[in-house]
Amino acid sequence: MNPWRDHIESKPDILYGKPVFKNTPIPVDLILEKLSLGEDVADLLDAYPTLSKADILAAIETGSE
Repeated sequence: MNPWRDHIESKPDILYGKPVFKNTPIPVDLILEKLSLGEDVADLLDAYPTLSKADILAAIETGSE
């Protein structure tokens, strides 16, 4: 699996430095919250077509550190 840094970035000029998925304005914590509430990965991929399964797995990896 690719390191999470291949999928997630944090820049001061994007959402005040909150971690987001690269090339998107989607905050990582939003996806982690949705997962914690029981949303399915397939549903998230449908709702956020700019994300990949690898992006979501990278978010999970960072959430477990």
